[in-house]
Amino acid sequence: MSGYTEGIIILLCINAIAAMGVSLLTGFTGIFSLGHAAYMAVGAYTTAILTVEYGVHYIPAILLGGAMAMIVAYVIGVPTLKLMGDYYAIASIGLGETIRLILENWQSLTRGARGYPGIEGYTTLYVSLGFFAVMAFGMFNLIHSRFGRAFKSCRDDYIAASLLGFNTARYRVLSLVLSAFYCGVSGALLGGFLSFIQPIMFDMIKSTELTSVVVFGGLGSMSGTLIGAAVITLVTELFRPISQYRMLIYGAVLVIIMVLRPEGIMGQYELGPRFFRMLKNRFTKESSEKEGEPS
Repeated sequence: MSGYTEGIIILLCINAIAAMGVSLLTGFTGIFSLGHAAYMAVGAYTTAILTVEYGVHYIPAILLGGAMAMIVAYVIGVPTLKLMGDYYAIASIGLGETIRLILENWQSLTRGARGYPGIEGYTTLYVSLGFFAVMAFGMFNLIHSRFGRAFKSCRDDYIAASLLGFNTARYRVLSLVLSAFYCGVSGALLGGFLSFIQPIMFDMIKSTELTSVVVFGGLGSMSGTLIGAAVITLVTELFRPISQYRMLIYGAVLVIIMVLRPEGIMGQYELGPRFFRMLKNRFTKESSEKEGEPS
């Protein structure tokens, strides 16, 4: 396998981990966010400082980066998750930019806008695949557990869920904290892959990209999120040689999917027996309708 191919696979794993975090919050809990790149930045800088300045091994440093993102999300989430719908989305933009500007201006700790160089290149193919496999396994088990059902109830109708006895405020904060952990780990892996990080790498464009991946794959489908992450990453990377047209192709792919399939690639289905039965039933129904048409 060439180094370029390995790099694409590593980047795909990193993007997929972050997308799973955003999908948990936006697709399964119904909280639309446009600031999750900030949690990637927190994880990336925490891990970089621990490994470079204090010589901490990269595995605990990555986990501590995710934990720091969780703490920041909790501090932010308790007061802001009282906002509903578009109001939280607007607030998340401001919060994400605030965190990025703090990192950009905290010269003594983060080295400011010049970036943080000299990070150990610990994000190898096996490390990225290992983290992706473990975190994907954990996420799929989570969404099929009672917590997953509680998150979906908050998404579908949080008032009805509250009347049924669900502590919706607690579940909304829990969803935000877990999604921040995934984004923090993703940011830490990105720092180890590039060996250099800058605050501008985690701006609103990155947050929008993560959200578009989730919408592209299907709100409420973790399988769709992974497929969306794979398609968007490949489109972005494979057309890098024609960089002047790359974002045009990226936008065209998103528009085509939204027009042809507004619910996303997978809708709310997961890859599995139920999905393939649905495809079979739809195909059988269309075939029978065609056979019943008069010639």
